[in-house]
Amino acid sequence: MEDAIVLYPSPAIGHLISMVELGKFILTHYPSFSIKILITPPPYNAGSTAPYINRVSATTSSITFHHLPPISLPLNISSHHHETLAFELLRLNNPNVHQAIASISNTSTVRALIMDFFCCPALSVGADLNIPAYFFFTSGAASLGAFFYMPFLHRSTNKSFKDLNSDLDIPGLPPIPSADMAKPILERNERVYEDFLNASIQLPKSAGIIVNTFESLEPRAMKAISDGHCVTDEPTPPVYCIGPLIAADNRSGSDDGGSNGCLTWLNSQPSRSVVFLCFGSLGLFSQEQLKAIAVGLERSGQRFLWVVRSPPSKDQSKRFLAPPEPDLDLLLPKGFLDRTKDRGLVVKSWAPQVAVLNHGSVGGFVTHCGWNSALEAVCAGVPMVAWPLYAEQRFNRVVMVEEMNLALPMKESEDGFVRAEEVEKRVCDLMDSEEGNSVRMQVLKMKAAAEAAMREGGSSRVALSKLVESWTQG
Repeated sequence: MEDAIVLYPSPAIGHLISMVELGKFILTHYPSFSIKILITPPPYNAGSTAPYINRVSATTSSITFHHLPPISLPLNISSHHHETLAFELLRLNNPNVHQAIASISNTSTVRALIMDFFCCPALSVGADLNIPAYFFFTSGAASLGAFFYMPFLHRSTNKSFKDLNSDLDIPGLPPIPSADMAKPILERNERVYEDFLNASIQLPKSAGIIVNTFESLEPRAMKAISDGHCVTDEPTPPVYCIGPLIAADNRSGSDDGGSNGCLTWLNSQPSRSVVFLCFGSLGLFSQEQLKAIAVGLERSGQRFLWVVRSPPSKDQSKRFLAPPEPDLDLLLPKGFLDRTKDRGLVVKSWAPQVAVLNHGSVGGFVTHCGWNSALEAVCAGVPMVAWPLYAEQRFNRVVMVEEMNLALPMKESEDGFVRAEEVEKRVCDLMDSEEGNSVRMQVLKMKAAAEAAMREGGSSRVALSKLVESWTQG
């Protein structure tokens, strides 16, 4: 029977793509394995993954996708957070996962189950079927260290992170303002906090954890983890830094007519002159905020490529559904598109982010600090302005600015609004200041380090060989 590795990603596009890229990376260097990927259809907007899955299916025969039956979430589940829906969906999914892996085991020797952080209920499936279960952590080592440390922080206070008003001292990290911890865990009394706490408790019980990073990007965080300072009351499992894992073309959604046009437009712009603004598959702004961004970009005088999405729906029942096509004339200041047409381009809903970041005309990136986007910018050698919106992105901003020097921070008002003056200042700082140049030099250094990590003998390749060895022993 063939040796198979089962990958079980969370449905969110950023999580799914990086895990499939892990499968492709394993196959590149260990082609005797087959990769089986369990796909969970989400009953909410998690980004359009079908085009990506279809392309991988067509080009990589050793990867097969197993589509699990759809699950209806209980009508009474309500939350401000996508993550609550994800945890509940993946908890209810456990019987389907058990059945799928048992079926795969009839024709293959399953050497390992690798699951997303959100899929922690499947630890019991691995135990039932006597298959070693590993976590794949789609954020960085700093974030992993913080979640390892979360049970200790939970026991250290009765307050919610949002009410602590203090810096958290987490091993291997710069001081983290308590309000900058991951958004879903700020309120201690919410169900989603309990879900994350439980997942954090489950992490060390796995056979090992694979992190989408490379050691020289996060040396201090990795040392704290490997020295056992983050898991305080049990042994730390092996941690394998295997990254950066990014898709060459993470295309999602349908062609909006502007995607290829933006690359053509970039061809006519001077080298490293364009600021690219893009905020992830779930990043949405109010109309007021979109107008402030437009005013800031116009005043900055910088060239820009900006991906605009419709504001979030005011209808609560549509909160987790994909937004409609944006009406740019309605959303942006009157005459803005015409006044900036010689140095700016606005595209609707989507742009080919990896291709844009790697284009010679792009010199800066205003990002929501999603980890995949940060890695894509590092691999392209593009410095960033950090403007977090959801999930663990405020935490990532602290690490990217204070620890890594890969980004300048976008500063919000107390109500979370970013004024046009701040947009103007940060875009200009990034493109034309000593501070911006320092970030640019550091990003280029990390680009070279990322390439070295993935080469023969590099740290990520060595980590992969150790991981594969753990599957084949005995």
